Amino acid sequence: MKEILKMSPEDRRTIATTTKGARADALMEGMSPQQKETMQALNNPQQVVVNELTQAKLLRAIYSERQLDEVMTDFWFNHFNVFINKGADRFLLTSYERDAIRPHALGKFEDLLVATAKSPAMLFYLDNWLSVGPDSEIALGIAPHQPHRRVHGPSPNRRPQRPRGNKAKQASGLNENYGRELMELHTLSVNGGYSQKDVTEVAKVFTGWTLDQPGKGGDFRFEPRMHEPGDKIVLGHRIKEHGEKEGLEVLHLLAHNPNTAHFISQKLAMRFVSDDPPPPLVDRMTKTYLKKNGDIREVLRTMFKSPEFWSPEAYRAKVKTPLEFVVSAVRASGAQVEDARALVGTLNNMGMMPYGMQPPTGYSMKADVWVNSSALLGRMNFALGLAAGKIRGIKIDPAARPAAAGASDPTPDAQQTLTTLENSLLSGDISKQTHDTISKQLEDPKISQRRLDDPKRPPNVAAITGLILGSPEFQRR
Repeated sequence: MKEILKMSPEDRRTIATTTKGARADALMEGMSPQQKETMQALNNPQQVVVNELTQAKLLRAIYSERQLDEVMTDFWFNHFNVFINKGADRFLLTSYERDAIRPHALGKFEDLLVATAKSPAMLFYLDNWLSVGPDSEIALGIAPHQPHRRVHGPSPNRRPQRPRGNKAKQASGLNENYGRELMELHTLSVNGGYSQKDVTEVAKVFTGWTLDQPGKGGDFRFEPRMHEPGDKIVLGHRIKEHGEKEGLEVLHLLAHNPNTAHFISQKLAMRFVSDDPPPPLVDRMTKTYLKKNGDIREVLRTMFKSPEFWSPEAYRAKVKTPLEFVVSAVRASGAQVEDARALVGTLNNMGMMPYGMQPPTGYSMKADVWVNSSALLGRMNFALGLAAGKIRGIKIDPAARPAAAGASDPTPDAQQTLTTLENSLLSGDISKQTHDTISKQLEDPKISQRRLDDPKRPPNVAAITGLILGSPEFQRR
């Protein structure tokens, strides 16, 4: 590392860009995590931020004692999805999750909605920071500090003055991206009773909600000269001309709409109960939402206390997403994560890279997206590799294995070990078919590890653990 730092910037950059794969691993062998990040930053400093953020998400999910808080933070991020690989969002996303999502994960929905609307990450992702009202001062070419006046077309002698930090060729007109996703995905739902006219009017309301130099991490700023003047009509309500406060009025209107209450309640029930949650449960959650002013904690309380949540039909009705599977497997195995990069890579291979969903819809919570033969094979391979200690950066102490901790027989046979692991990893709740399938696998000498000349040789606990972690029962929540 010292030799590399002595080099000229050009030589360091050459090493960083040309040393790939196994050569890169060999070069960084023995380096501390800080030194490895320094090496990566020589070539791609933004990727360092992305790597730290994705790894931190997994580490919090695995080790946090506030599991509901982590689940809800993940739920709301997915609901208000932002793609990490869009330009400035590579470094804006950290503050988005930390400052806009996490503090409001169990608070009032309106507060969460406002926080996401003003977030630089969201403004950049859906291009609202570039949205200019068609009759705004900038669109009409009115120079700053001129007396305000209405004109019916651009002044032939004046060039539009663009807001600070915006690219002139981009900030050229009304952008409806945020207005559409705000109603379709964030609040009312796709069938929420709004029209294209409402989308356009909402887009006009949010003109002027922009950023100061996003490439330098700039914050939210309201720019009056970008804002569309005049009253707007949204869902039959007149929004009087009032600058930035127009947007807050629309967010309040949407947050308290019954369609929003139902949509949010249905998504929460879909996340926690089943892919097709019972309508009576969703209706009760909706009533709580409206009665408690969008209090997320109270809506969850209604759900958690419901008979539907505790019904036999809801028990293990949900298939784990790749994120839930990887996190739960690491937690159940007792593994220690020293470097989470391999886990991030696993999720990428499984199609659920953290913060990696490009469309604003976010990742699906339904089983049909994640359950297919290829996906299940990938999960089984990960489970076997994890239990065997073959995942880079993940260590498993053999003495801490569930079978080792729970076995009373110092030299248990494979069947005893299987029973112990079924109890510790699945609370004994395993189907006869799965039990018989794994039992048959125990006849494999690689798993039983028994030999005629060594009948007391202990079974391969790692292999049995991997088979259980890859079982259909462990795939369900």
